Amino acid sequence: MSFTKSTTPPQAALVEAAGLRWLKRAEHDGGPPVAGVIAAEHGRLELEEVPSGTPSPEAAEAFGSALARMHRSLPAGTEFGELPDDHPSGVPPLFGPADALFEVGADTYDSWGVFHARERLDPVLERLSTHISMDDASVLAKARNRIASGELDLDEPASRLHGDLWAGNVLWSPNGAVLIDPTAHAGHRESDLAVLQMFGLPHLDTVLEAYDQTWPLTDGWEDRVPVHQLFYLAAHWLLFGSSYAPRTLEAARRAVQYE
Repeated sequence: MSFTKSTTPPQAALVEAAGLRWLKRAEHDGGPPVAGVIAAEHGRLELEEVPSGTPSPEAAEAFGSALARMHRSLPAGTEFGELPDDHPSGVPPLFGPADALFEVGADTYDSWGVFHARERLDPVLERLSTHISMDDASVLAKARNRIASGELDLDEPASRLHGDLWAGNVLWSPNGAVLIDPTAHAGHRESDLAVLQMFGLPHLDTVLEAYDQTWPLTDGWEDRVPVHQLFYLAAHWLLFGSSYAPRTLEAARRAVQYE
């Protein structure tokens, strides 16, 4: 069985399809199952339907290990910000819900911090700046500049990221977790893990423990969660309103204060 959805803008179907295929390639390295693309054209995307299942500790453990293997599946030398091989030419990466997608940057860098500040935070903060106070904008700018300095890169290699890995994009099937709706790119693996923690996930502690056992995380990663949530929280503030302002500003302050 299949599931078909319409996309706006029309090229979003091709962007999503490229991301799904790129993530699915990691299944050969033991990565998690990814919804299969049946057909993609401007404005229309047809996917394999994912049957509904119940999350279990065993499925969560398998997902955590598989996610670590997916993250680790890129070749050495991959730059931060690289997009899937068949990302449509001339089309920028897109982020956000299906009815409110916005463009983010497409340049690549050898530093995660420089990439993330210029190609992810800047497009959001520039849009947000017209709706917020100067004091709030100053807090966000300080966090952005801290990230851009590269101090928080920690020599992590670029990882194959889902890019929007909140709980709603992890479907639980009878065969375990299946990924959908990516904003796929080469990024910092702690970003995917930080998004998993934003709105909760069944058996999250088991997922994180299994991940760490498969590819050990760098010391202090828990304290860096706000650093990696900042972009996503700021995007929620932009898209869904000021109820996200307190969490966004707190994440920004913690990014500035992190030692």
